[in-house]
Amino acid sequence: MSVLPDPGASRAVIIGTSRYDHLEQLPAVSNNLTALAELLSGPLSLRMPTSHVTVVENPPDPATVMNPLRQAAAEATDTLIVYYAGHGLIDPHDALTLAMPHTQPDRIETSLNYDWLRQILLNSRAQRHVVLLDCCYSGLALGRMSASQGLADHAAVEGTFLLAASAETRTALAPIGDTHTAFTGALLETLRNGIPGGPPVLDLETVYHHLRLTLEARGHPVPQARNRNSGARVALVRNHADLFAAGPVPAGTNSEPAHRLWPDPTSISTVTGFFTCLAGVREVSGLTQQEVSRRSDGRLSVGTISKLVNRDTLPATWRTTAAYLSACGVPDDQVQKWHSTWQELRRDAATQETGTRWPGEDTAAPGKARHRLSAFWRGRGH
Repeated sequence: MSVLPDPGASRAVIIGTSRYDHLEQLPAVSNNLTALAELLSGPLSLRMPTSHVTVVENPPDPATVMNPLRQAAAEATDTLIVYYAGHGLIDPHDALTLAMPHTQPDRIETSLNYDWLRQILLNSRAQRHVVLLDCCYSGLALGRMSASQGLADHAAVEGTFLLAASAETRTALAPIGDTHTAFTGALLETLRNGIPGGPPVLDLETVYHHLRLTLEARGHPVPQARNRNSGARVALVRNHADLFAAGPVPAGTNSEPAHRLWPDPTSISTVTGFFTCLAGVREVSGLTQQEVSRRSDGRLSVGTISKLVNRDTLPATWRTTAAYLSACGVPDDQVQKWHSTWQELRRDAATQETGTRWPGEDTAAPGKARHRLSAFWRGRGH
């Protein structure tokens, strides 16, 4: 089952080098970083808080990259996303290195060794990792690799879905005059526009296969992917091409069409994730705020709906949220799951603030939402 990460418990580090002293310039990389960061924070994707998305552009030294990576790895408990765009090189020991502005191809100490980044991922608190590499090789580096090896083989990490551009030439990586590099441009198009006829949620494996077809049709090198421990089921977006294919939920019903995929409240572990998924409910329903208000039988005004999905603290009572979910057409059994998640998040908040338990709460209740999420993924091969 494909699952969108909880944005409140996830982090992203977007890294790129567009300016070089000794290698070909890649001006499109700068556009890549801005567009991807905006997408991850925006309504078309995970709606990650902007403070959870760190952009590192033209890092002067490895520490400029490693420090934010360490911080993100320490903070992420759901998903850690790492993206790099720029020149990728293979050192004399067949290790992948990521080029920085002052990198000299014959001096390995001037680039960032990928193994350093790999070690941070291995030690991360995050349950899942997504690594996106938009790198190119020099001809010499390609010559040193065996025919069966590629960028993804060098970069794979356990517990990670790795998606890498297989750019064999510099012009294939960054066509002259294009806003984005070839690989990232196609990735952004897919995440923004969706895949007609695809699943409701675009997991990374689906995105990968679509990118292969798209880039091959354009005459660009096709990407590579490596999946460790079911990371391919992680998704970054809903399928916007078919988001409203099911049509609005019929008025006066709580029946779920077979192909409608509601946000899953059991995957929520933070308040940020709660409200992000709550906003996603209306998107999946295909209803406007005005229509949700009408279907609530006067219980919700448009202003109340807007305030509800844009809160940053949990409501003290459940009534308004329940009315919103029901008006959107969420089935009753799922409304109950939402109620359970709301209760658990409130328990967690109360425990963190006071250090005491709610009356009648057992000792296992604090943090239950997070433990439940771990169990959810273990049950699917993790």
